[in-house]
Amino acid sequence: MQIFPTTLPDVKRVRPTRHVDDRGWFMEIWRIDHAAALGLDAAFVQDNGAWSERAGTVRGLHYQEAPAAQGKLVRVVRGAIWDVAVDLRAGSLTCGRWVAVCLDARAGESLWIPPGFAHGYCTLVDDTEVAYKVTAFHAPALERGIAWDDPDLAIPWPVAREDAIVSVRDRALPRWAALVAGIPPRDPVR
Repeated sequence: MQIFPTTLPDVKRVRPTRHVDDRGWFMEIWRIDHAAALGLDAAFVQDNGAWSERAGTVRGLHYQEAPAAQGKLVRVVRGAIWDVAVDLRAGSLTCGRWVAVCLDARAGESLWIPPGFAHGYCTLVDDTEVAYKVTAFHAPALERGIAWDDPDLAIPWPVAREDAIVSVRDRALPRWAALVAGIPPRDPVR
């Protein structure tokens, strides 16, 4: 396993080692001991999955508040996504900044998003399946989100607003300013 930084230091790309032979490949998606030795210490309590039929499906930006804030290890089982994390941690040097990476099933990488970040993604191809591990149980009373297309965050999604497939719930999410009063978003980090 290898861990690579992104432009937001606490968000990491995780690349498992693939063992390839004439049948295909095998890889350990997550090993807590290897990850901890590389500085990423996370204990997962729940696995989630989502399937999207069409490219241009946007899910997010979602997070849970403390005491059920979730760290997430996100990977693509089939297809490809443009995966986004937004730092919500008041007092963080990167609060209000976002990072986006492309994840696809062929490459096999995962993205580690620590607690205190909102998460969302856009499917890049039809028939995309995403799996992710979380560090806290689903807590509906603590679910929150930010509008995926918030102009204050200025995230350049790979789909036009009018073409995006977005749930009714996600279309009603509040803007950044309503959630983090007094903390202006910083310039995006790419």
